[in-house]
Amino acid sequence: MTEEVKKRSPQGPNIHLLYADPLPYVLLPPLPPLHLHNPLSYIPYILAYLFPSTPTQPTFTAAFHPESRSCHVDVSNGGGDGLWFKGFFGKGTLSRSEPTWFVRARRAVGEIGQDEHLTSEEITARRRAARQDFKKEREKAEQKERERILREERGEAPPLPEDDKESESEVDEEAIEQEKDAYTYPTDTNGTLINLEHLQLTLPESLFLAHALGTLTILDPHTSRSIPQSQLLPLFRRAYNPVLGGVMPPDDPFMLNYVVYHHFRSLGWVVKPGVKFAVDYLLYRRGPVFSHAEFAIMIIPSYAHPSYEGDVERKRKESRPWHLLHSTNRVCSQVKKTVILCFVEVPPVGSEVGGERLEETLRRYKVREVSIRRWQPSRNRD
Repeated sequence: MTEEVKKRSPQGPNIHLLYADPLPYVLLPPLPPLHLHNPLSYIPYILAYLFPSTPTQPTFTAAFHPESRSCHVDVSNGGGDGLWFKGFFGKGTLSRSEPTWFVRARRAVGEIGQDEHLTSEEITARRRAARQDFKKEREKAEQKERERILREERGEAPPLPEDDKESESEVDEEAIEQEKDAYTYPTDTNGTLINLEHLQLTLPESLFLAHALGTLTILDPHTSRSIPQSQLLPLFRRAYNPVLGGVMPPDDPFMLNYVVYHHFRSLGWVVKPGVKFAVDYLLYRRGPVFSHAEFAIMIIPSYAHPSYEGDVERKRKESRPWHLLHSTNRVCSQVKKTVILCFVEVPPVGSEVGGERLEETLRRYKVREVSIRRWQPSRNRD
C-alpha cells in the first residue's frame, strides 16, 4: 500500500527575527538588575553615569520627488530596505509592498534557483496555486464519485481506466520562455543586473523619519543637497496641495494627514495608506506581514474654535454624507476592519507663528477618535 506524499507549502524566513525592531532607531542595551546587598551591581550604573554613551543611529538618504508627492530611497546597495524591515515604512516602486523586484528579476534570468530566497509575494502566489490545484483535484474526485454512484444505480459496468497524464509541464515551460522573451532585464556593461526599484516613502512618513526620529536625510532633486529640517514642513505642505499659495491655512490636507499619522505612530501603531478601502489610513498592530489591519481611519477636520462659527465653507467640511459612511463601513466590515472617525481639532487662523518648530505646531492640534460599527440584525442580537 503506497502512501501519498503531501507537498508542504513553501516556508519563508523567520519573520519574528527579521522584523524584530519596531523602528529604525537604536536604543541603549538595558542595564543589569541592581541589588542593594551586592556592591558589585553598582558598577554598571556608576560607569553609565560617568561615561554616558550615545548609540550611533542608522541614517538613510532619500530624494524628494514633487511630481509623485513622495521621497525615494535607493535600495540597490542593500541598505535602504532597512526602513521596511524596521517599521514597515514605504513600499517598493515595482512591488506590492516589500521591495522584492530585484530578487524576482534575478530568479527570472536564472541567477538564483527557483526555490532560493523566496519573497512573500512568491510564497503567497505558490500557496494560492497549490490551493487551486487542491480544489481542482477535489472537484475531479467528487465528479468521479458521483459518476460511479450513477453507474451503480443504472447497473452499468465500470469504464476502462484512462490515462490522466497531461502536458502541463510543456505548457508551463513554454509560458516561462515566452515571459523571458517578452521582457529584457536591464544590465550594465559587465552584464550585471541593475536594480531599478526604489523604496517610495509618503510625505508624512518622510517627515516623521526626518524630524521625529532623525534617521532620514532628504535631498533636493535639483541640487542633490540635503534640505534643512526647518524647510521640510512648508515644502511638503506646498507639494501636497500646489493650488494653495502664500500662507498655508491650518487645515491644509498635509497638516491634517501628518497630525493623524504622527499621533498613531507615536502610540505604536504601524500606519499605512488605506486608499484600497476608501479610507485615509490603515492601522496594523505589528505590521502587514503579521496580520491584517484592524482599524480603518477616516480623517475629518473639526472646527470647534469660536473663530470658525461664521465660516460656512469650513463647517461644511465637518460633515460626511450618510451614504459615504455607510458604504465605507460596509466595505471595511466585510474585511473585518473597524472604521475610526478621527476628528482633528483645527487651531484658529493666524495662530501659527512664523519660524516655529514642528513640535510647537503639533501642540496646537488635538485628535479625537470615534469608532463606528455596522449593526447586523442576524448577528448583533444581544
